Amino acid sequence: MNAVVAAVAVMLVLSLCRVHVVVALILGALTGGLLGGLGLQTTLETFQNGLGKGANIALSYALLGAFAVAIAKSGLAHALADRALQLVDRKQQGGAGLLKLILVLLLGGVAIASQNILPIHIAFIPLLVPPLLYVMARLNLDRRAVACVLTFGLITPYMFLPVGFGGIFLNDILLANVAESGAEVADVNVMHAMALPALGMLLGLLVAIFISYRKPREYDVARIRQVERMEGGYSPMSLLVALAAVVAAFVIQLWLDSMIMGALAGFVIFSVSGVVRWKDADGVFTEGMKMMAMIGFIMIAAAGFAEVMRATGAIQTLVDSSAEVIGSNRALAALLMLLVGLLITMGIGSSFSTIPIIAAIYVPLAMQLGFSPMAIVALVGTAAALGDAGSPASDSTLGPTAGLNVDGQHNHIWDTVVPTFLHYNLPLIAFGWLAVMVL
Repeated sequence: MNAVVAAVAVMLVLSLCRVHVVVALILGALTGGLLGGLGLQTTLETFQNGLGKGANIALSYALLGAFAVAIAKSGLAHALADRALQLVDRKQQGGAGLLKLILVLLLGGVAIASQNILPIHIAFIPLLVPPLLYVMARLNLDRRAVACVLTFGLITPYMFLPVGFGGIFLNDILLANVAESGAEVADVNVMHAMALPALGMLLGLLVAIFISYRKPREYDVARIRQVERMEGGYSPMSLLVALAAVVAAFVIQLWLDSMIMGALAGFVIFSVSGVVRWKDADGVFTEGMKMMAMIGFIMIAAAGFAEVMRATGAIQTLVDSSAEVIGSNRALAALLMLLVGLLITMGIGSSFSTIPIIAAIYVPLAMQLGFSPMAIVALVGTAAALGDAGSPASDSTLGPTAGLNVDGQHNHIWDTVVPTFLHYNLPLIAFGWLAVMVL
């Protein structure tokens, strides 16, 4: 069996069996390394060498957690929740559905904006989502629907709109690698090429909201109060400081292209202003880092896992072997290449990193089979995006979990990973395949 297939399978099966994702990633990496012929010692060394590649984003999330706790201490979270609760209390039972839809649209809109308009990626989630958990519980809103909304907003914009992160993914990575591999893409409209796959994502979102998770789901309000409801009050001054800190954090992050410096700047503003008292700053900082510790360790472990997968050489073997099986069957070719892309992205957790791996083989093969440049762009782009949703190690699933699970009532695998896999990867395969065949 191919080492990558085995490693991803072990990681996914263990995760589904409720083994912690970090443990699943380590055991999956060991399986892939041993089957790939690296040997135990080399596998461990390669895994350890790759850990450092995830340290930057892990530290970013830890500082972001501290910043989020400081915002909660300021009372901004409390003020937001109180305002939303006033709306809930004014509505009768018949109006709850409308409030749910408004809340879902709000979160979806912010998630979309985080990729294109204000490219801050998942930085908004621990700031915006935890304060709204109490409101969600009062509305009996299923958090799995919210996870699907957030993941949709984190993925679909970059794979369809060539602005912000979408500009990087579509222009700098997708079109550049397809052109470098031999296809003529000068006349290709990348939005046209990715329109059908994006439509598949939209269909999955609508199914999640209006069919799969439309029924009420109850959560323990007491557990939410323990982590999100403040005992003290808030003042106009503390709210103004919180708003200033949020604006400063976002501006500095965009200016320096550093989530670390943005979160740190926001936390410093809270400390200097006195909203977070100096003697309490250390405790607040530690509390926030604890909140984001899981996502940080998963990202670090995922970097080690990806390093082992690359070292085995099995990714290239997987791509090559799929090319041998295809022959001259265009329909089978499109399907197999999409499935291989799904496996690779689920393993390494990054669609941006998948394109350079697959483009060198996919593009010449697709040209040989007679696919148009537009179809080739759709093929490679969809194959890379597949697996971003539904991967236990992707920040597109880890981010929503970090916000929705602050009270321990949202399981990463069964409440984020599995729902997003079913509602997005399956439509992406179908609509991506259709795009490749008709373009």
